[in-house]
Amino acid sequence: MEIKLKKKPQKPVIIEGFPSLGLVGGIAAEFLVDYLNAEQIGCLYSEKLPPVASIHNGQVLDAFGIFYNEKSNIVIIRPLTLAAGMEWELSNSIVNLADILKAKELISLEGINAGRGLAEPQAFFFTADKAKSKKLQSLGLTEIKEGLVFGVSASLLSKQPESTFIFTETHSELPDSRSAAKMVEVLDKYLGLKIDYKPLIEKAEMFEKKLKGIMQAAQKSADKTQGTSYLG
Repeated sequence: MEIKLKKKPQKPVIIEGFPSLGLVGGIAAEFLVDYLNAEQIGCLYSEKLPPVASIHNGQVLDAFGIFYNEKSNIVIIRPLTLAAGMEWELSNSIVNLADILKAKELISLEGINAGRGLAEPQAFFFTADKAKSKKLQSLGLTEIKEGLVFGVSASLLSKQPESTFIFTETHSELPDSRSAAKMVEVLDKYLGLKIDYKPLIEKAEMFEKKLKGIMQAAQKSADKTQGTSYLG
C-alpha cells in the first residue's frame, strides 16, 4: 500500500476510523473532516481495492483519504470503503504514516457490541500508556480489561498498544449514528475541539446515509468478484 502526501505536517494527532461494527469509526471520521473543514493532503492507495470510483461535488473521492486541520494539528484518515482483507496492510501504512509525520498520538475509533438494551451508548478505552489511561479515566471512560477487538483496530493494537483506542457501544444493525456522536463527544473532551453539539446527531445521520450509499456501491463491486457481503 502506497502513502501519497502533498503535505507533511509535523507532530500531529492522527485519528483513524475504519468501518466496522455500526460504521461508528467511519461516521465519526467523516463528521470530523467536515466539522474541522480539513483539507485533503493525501491518501492511502492500493490496487487491491475494489475498482469503484466515488464522485462527489465534481471530485473523485479517495477510498482512504488523508485530511489535515492546521489549527488543531489533527490528521484524519477518512475511509469510504470496507477494509476487509486489508487490515494488516492498512495498519502497517498507518504506523508508517505516524513515523513519517512524527505523530504526537495515534487514536483509533471503533464500535463495540453493547449486548444490552441501550438508552445512551457508553464509551470505553484501551491504551498501554499510563498517562493517557489516567486522562481517559478522568473523562469518565471505562478501561477494557477483557474482550476481543477486530479489524484495523486489532492489527494496530498488536503493533502499537501504546496508542489510544476509543470504543463506543452499538447494538444496532449498520450503521449507528448515535454511537458515532458519542465517539465525537469523547474526542471533543479528550482533544479540546470545542464542538457545537446541537446539530451533532442530525449531521451524524447525514454522514451515515452518505457513507452507507458509497460503501454499498463498493460492496456490490466486491461481491461480483468475491461472492461475499458485509452490508445488508
